[in-house]
Amino acid sequence: MADRAALEALVGAAIVRSQPLRGGDLSEVIRVDLEDGRRMVAKAGPRVAAEARMLRAIARAGVPAPAVIAEGGGWLLIEHLDERAASGPGWAALGTALLRLHGTTGAAYGWDEDHGFGPAAIPNAACADWPDFWAARRLLAWPEALPAGIARRVETLAARLDGLIPRHPPAALLHGDLWTGNVLFTPEGAALIDPACYHGDAEVDLAMLELFGTPGPAFRERYGAPAPGWPARRAVYQLWPALVHLRLFGSGYRGLVERCLATLGA
Repeated sequence: MADRAALEALVGAAIVRSQPLRGGDLSEVIRVDLEDGRRMVAKAGPRVAAEARMLRAIARAGVPAPAVIAEGGGWLLIEHLDERAASGPGWAALGTALLRLHGTTGAAYGWDEDHGFGPAAIPNAACADWPDFWAARRLLAWPEALPAGIARRVETLAARLDGLIPRHPPAALLHGDLWTGNVLFTPEGAALIDPACYHGDAEVDLAMLELFGTPGPAFRERYGAPAPGWPARRAVYQLWPALVHLRLFGSGYRGLVERCLATLGA
């Protein structure tokens, strides 16, 4: 456990038990039981202060998320929530939560600070229109870190985004990394964890949610059906997390990147 003393100082009590939790690819995540009977989740990493601000932004939007208890000393402490298997009511609850999240809009595309997944930077400075943002701040964020052939194809695609994604969609509040592992299905519904928030096209979250799985039908029943042209936009938006996985986890994800590019004729 990273700096147990700092964590105990933050919670103000001794830790009697700790257990690693899923989601620790890029940071340490543990459940801690304290001598005073409290249970919470602790996360260590260089960006925990930014994550605390994002979780608070999600909560302000009226969307379920673990409450931030404290942050400091390289640790983030959040509320522990009981988890349940995904079910029809859980997927419906997630549809309701995302509708509310995406209904909270900002004045510009981006966020007031940059972020990152490990060494993969996530620049968030505002751009005047959405295709410019998606090209400059996502697809072309670090071409030097990609295989040369992939980088050339991504650059070619980025030059024609204007015909593939909307120019001025509502600047919805996005979770930013919305795969099923970042949804906690609870007895009360569904809560969002591990955000990488910014403002942009709501379909970014929907595309990510479909990248590694298929939401239950109750999700779309509650959230709403996709607009015409969804398959092409989905591929544009799935390309970014595919590139992130290629950079972080290696060549095993090259096929995913190439499938996205092939779908788009790039």
